[in-house]
Amino acid sequence: MEYEWKPDEQGLQQILQLLKESQSPDTTTQRAVQQKLEQLNQYPDFNNYLIFVLTKLKSEDEPTRSLSGLILKNNVKAHFHNFPNGVTDFIKSECLNNIGDSSPLIRATVGILITTIASKGELQNWPELLPKLCSLLDSEDYNTCEGAFGALQKICEDSAEILDSDVLDRPLNIMIPKFLQFFKHSSPKIRSHAVACVNQFIISRTQALMMHIDAFIENLFALATDEEPEVRKNVCRALVMLLEVRMDRLLPHMISIVEYMLLRTQDQDENVALEACEFWLTLAEQPICKDVLCRHLTKLIPVLVNGMKYSEIDIILLKGDVEEDEAIPDSEQDIRPRFHRSRTVAQKHEEDGIEDRDDDDDEIDDDDAISDWNLRKCSAAALDVLANVFRDELLPHILPLLKELLFHPEWVVKESGILVLGAIAEGCMQGMIPYLPELIPHLIQCLSDKKALVRSITCWTLSRYAHWVVSQPPDTYLKPLMTELLQRILDSNKRVQEAACSAFATLEEEACTELVPYLAYILDTLVFAFSKYQHKNLLILYDAIGTLADSVGHHLNKPEYIQMLMPPLIHKWNMLKDEDKDLFPLLECLSSVATALQSGFLPYCEPVYQRCVNLVQKTLAQAMLHNAQPDQYEAPDKDFMIVALDLLSGLAEGLGGNIEQLVARSNILTLMYQCMQDKMPEVRQSSFALLGDLTKACFQHVKPCIADFMPILGTNLNPEFISVCNNATWAIGEISIQMGIEMQPYIPMVLHQLVEIINRPNTPKTLLENTAITIGRLGYVCPQEVAPMLQQFIRPWCTSLRNIRDNEEKDSAFRGICTMITVNPNGVFQDFIFFCDAVASWISPKDDLRDMFCKILHGFKNQVGDENWRRFSDQFPLPLKERLAAYYGV
Repeated sequence: MEYEWKPDEQGLQQILQLLKESQSPDTTTQRAVQQKLEQLNQYPDFNNYLIFVLTKLKSEDEPTRSLSGLILKNNVKAHFHNFPNGVTDFIKSECLNNIGDSSPLIRATVGILITTIASKGELQNWPELLPKLCSLLDSEDYNTCEGAFGALQKICEDSAEILDSDVLDRPLNIMIPKFLQFFKHSSPKIRSHAVACVNQFIISRTQALMMHIDAFIENLFALATDEEPEVRKNVCRALVMLLEVRMDRLLPHMISIVEYMLLRTQDQDENVALEACEFWLTLAEQPICKDVLCRHLTKLIPVLVNGMKYSEIDIILLKGDVEEDEAIPDSEQDIRPRFHRSRTVAQKHEEDGIEDRDDDDDEIDDDDAISDWNLRKCSAAALDVLANVFRDELLPHILPLLKELLFHPEWVVKESGILVLGAIAEGCMQGMIPYLPELIPHLIQCLSDKKALVRSITCWTLSRYAHWVVSQPPDTYLKPLMTELLQRILDSNKRVQEAACSAFATLEEEACTELVPYLAYILDTLVFAFSKYQHKNLLILYDAIGTLADSVGHHLNKPEYIQMLMPPLIHKWNMLKDEDKDLFPLLECLSSVATALQSGFLPYCEPVYQRCVNLVQKTLAQAMLHNAQPDQYEAPDKDFMIVALDLLSGLAEGLGGNIEQLVARSNILTLMYQCMQDKMPEVRQSSFALLGDLTKACFQHVKPCIADFMPILGTNLNPEFISVCNNATWAIGEISIQMGIEMQPYIPMVLHQLVEIINRPNTPKTLLENTAITIGRLGYVCPQEVAPMLQQFIRPWCTSLRNIRDNEEKDSAFRGICTMITVNPNGVFQDFIFFCDAVASWISPKDDLRDMFCKILHGFKNQVGDENWRRFSDQFPLPLKERLAAYYGV
């Protein structure tokens, strides 16, 4: 029986009035409407009125009807499970009866409503939905077919997984062949829907699609030159996804696909060109990329390079003709959220002497103000990855183009040439070296081009060659580059300021202590920028200052530098409220500065320390309130606490023992006990880093808490959370050095997990090294407890520590391993060659450690006898053999 419902005239007028008011731009009216809607939701048949206005009240204007449907959609999202049965049925039947409304806006609204109901787990409870929509596709009436397809496309997008599961009796077996029939439909809109529906099932390799894969590909090829851009776009998108999942099926057609994509990458419609350009990005990740593309480079490279020019619309959006905007305040939506990288304790390495750099700040990042991804960025990214695939083989195709571009009279063309030069920097570095002595000075000149967009891209491109610049004598390129970049940091254009600041941070990371002679000049500029910058660039400036501190370290600790740098930083610090997210970058910056200045930071440390402890306390208190009464209290932003813990770590590291009085006068250890048990991994990660740093700086305050802390550390030795596990491991090692023999009761809580981690395949380098050091340190203080397990970890232990530089941590770990070998010599017997190799990795061990090595090596040699030792040491690589003979006389 059909559910009969008729609206009450007065109620209907009231709702129409409300719908009219909600279209008012006035915020007070808007708020009143919101409250009224909330009240109306108490009435069971309120939603009947909404669906009535959407589907039956044809006398109303379309925007009002559509709005009624969108409000209903929000109610479905929030309260669907409380709708009375009759209401639900009425809504469902009205939707299906009106999917073919003559108005495109109403059709789309009904489609959104259907999808929202379906996504509330209703596909199971609405068994007639999919069959009904599929049968409507065959309707003679265009509107009905198009409306049904619109709804199906949204359902395929939202519910792809459940459509491909047994829950629904596999409707795709019928749907996919059905969609394929519509690829040849006379209406472009329908063709486009059909391809879009099938596209939802490519990436998941849906069985129903794989059965028809050849028909699908054939049909796609038939649409290759469709006059409708939307169809061409969906065809390109399908081919890009097929490249990832069914390369085998595309291979026979590869030559024609590549030629087709070349054509589409130059499509008149930018959306089509962008989809097609993704093809090159995806292909570059496939092992067969080189074979497939080598003969097409001559055509492809010019197409990509051409796509790297700013379009006229880009230039308008970027205000490319506004040169001076430094005085215009930033609008808040321009400021992207930034992510704090929590502290991870890492070892210094032999090869580079710097910690692994995070390469994610190197992305092509020159015009984030426009929609995030466009043809220019995609072309540049594709050229970047292809340069990494083809290396210098790319240069014969690029260099002739670059000659024309870089010296072109039109600034847009010249700008794209500079972007090209930056994009190939990583992949073609070797081959570019002969040209750099000529190119770098040209680029340094471009830094003072009259066009701001040229100046800003030049900053980025030069930063991509910073490594080479720093490897040359400093007066040749480093000094002129630095001088020019510092002037750009004070540019009158905000985009240039931003690009210059970022480029300078990269240069700092590469140059490290090479910058020491110029520190006064650098600080002068950075401090002056403080007074000049608007909001967004201030945040980047903090980063440049923090990176400078990381790069020059203790060289920053001179009274005249401190006098320049600290007052503006502390001034900002005092101005910011505790709730202000701008504290994050400032806290990070201060953390680097405190670590670099060491005792030089003493005059500033007390208020900074106090505020950090406060931030932690406030956040914890807020979290407790929220957990107790979630509807009364908002959840806190835990980043405040994370960044504060990290700055406290920086203070502990920089001030060392000087932090002792501050710790004594605060409740930081109680707070840390709570943070170490927080459910958010980043909070735990930062609190373990702080625990390790306080253990080094003032163990007397940590010691009384060890019995509480150790079990928590033990449960966090879970490699699923790499950074948490890493910092917990490191802290255990630091604690054991301080505890000595008193560490004994805690060994069972941690040893087993550590041995498991060091033997796990694919454990990241940093975690392996810290685990090895901690096992060594535990063995150093409690050899009797740890030595029995020697055989289970000696081999991975040796291989993970051979690459790190001689330092305190390595020293204590090796003393531990030697002590354990003395206790349990059999534990090392089978893997002795690995021990020899690890010993040989020391450049200059302390004398008593060298003696320990000597004793063990000679002990082993005497035990096996000369003949066996000779046979054993004949397996050594020559450098190892020579080194052991020279250093230890074996």
